[in-house]
Amino acid sequence: MKQLPVEEKFGLISQMKRSSISIPSNITEGAGRNSNKEFAYFLNVANGSTTELETQLILVKRLKLLETKDVDILIDKCVEIKKMNFSL
Repeated sequence: MKQLPVEEKFGLISQMKRSSISIPSNITEGAGRNSNKEFAYFLNVANGSTTELETQLILVKRLKLLETKDVDILIDKCVEIKKMNFSL
């Protein structure tokens, strides 16, 4: 993200960091709960954060703030994370 223009660094990078931190945090919190229902809830929250991050990456790509190939790799990783969560 160091390649983003200065004017984009604070808002977009901050939001992307929050989204990406939320993903494993919710998975971990759900795993520490006492029921499968609660775990499933937190997996859903993690998937929401993953989709949010994916959307932010799509915006970065459409705004041509980073190289398309670099963003595509990250978007593919988001898709992979969602698939792993859904399989749980």
